[in-house]
Amino acid sequence: MEYKDYYKILGVPRTASQEEIKRAYRKLARKYHPDVSKEPDAEARFKEINEAHEVLKDPEKRAAYDALGTQWQAGQEFRPPPGGFRQEFRYGGEEVDLGQFSDFFASLFGGGLGGFSGFRQSGRKASRRGQDQTARVELTLEEAYQGTTRTLRLETPQRDAQGQIKSQLRTLRVRIPPGVSEGRQIRLAGQGLPGIGGGPAGDLYLQVHLRPHPFFQVEGRDVLLRLPVAPWEAALGAMVQVPTLGGPVSLRIPAGSQSGKRMRLKGRGLPGNPPGDQYVTLEIYTPEATTEAQKECYRRMETLFDDFRPRAKLGVH
Repeated sequence: MEYKDYYKILGVPRTASQEEIKRAYRKLARKYHPDVSKEPDAEARFKEINEAHEVLKDPEKRAAYDALGTQWQAGQEFRPPPGGFRQEFRYGGEEVDLGQFSDFFASLFGGGLGGFSGFRQSGRKASRRGQDQTARVELTLEEAYQGTTRTLRLETPQRDAQGQIKSQLRTLRVRIPPGVSEGRQIRLAGQGLPGIGGGPAGDLYLQVHLRPHPFFQVEGRDVLLRLPVAPWEAALGAMVQVPTLGGPVSLRIPAGSQSGKRMRLKGRGLPGNPPGDQYVTLEIYTPEATTEAQKECYRRMETLFDDFRPRAKLGVH
């Protein structure tokens, strides 16, 4: 599902007051109300505006939403922690029908492990498990291979001395284990938001994203590399050095190899049980002839390989 930036939808900053939120909502609601608006997407925009207002008008819902942090972008793929959605959300005695809102709203406020639970019951605070949090963590491929430590800064809603809920920044130092792959979720038990009325804290889920690498690519735990080789190395065979995440290794190129030949380095991918492999695809690089002697060498090759027809399979000379 897509992450929804409720502040962007209403056109207000994250520091907006309740009065500013109310004014922005009223202005947009008048503009996009399906009964009066001539905008082609009026109905969809009106629903989106109502959903944003439903969250930001309420200090507790707003604080819970703000706890997701500021690293998310509108339209970005959002994956809540594992768990189901409920069909309705009871909040302070008020019942909200989730059917009128997006899946993103339901994932946060639908209850259970997949969303934020209600905070009140019969006018009194109930003992409830704290809300789960998600955070995005970006790693280099080398960090994913070796493991690393990250310092995260998370926004957590807390009540102040006046009973008002405000976002508080907390710092958490996290150890990332070796061998994490793209999209992996790391669960940190009890590191989510504090429980309500003495309930246990929620969990923190780290969503792993790998940064692009200059020459490696990743498929699951396997690592892919396109390896340049000289024409004579491919023709005669050679022992060459190949970079891997664990350091250079030697690889024997068989004589008569062609571009596109794929070779496997077992266990040289990301660590795991079992570990991934590294796949090397050969690419023959032809050196440029810049001197007369080098050009003469190519002319001799043309004479020596006069029966070589690289385009014969295409039916042309």
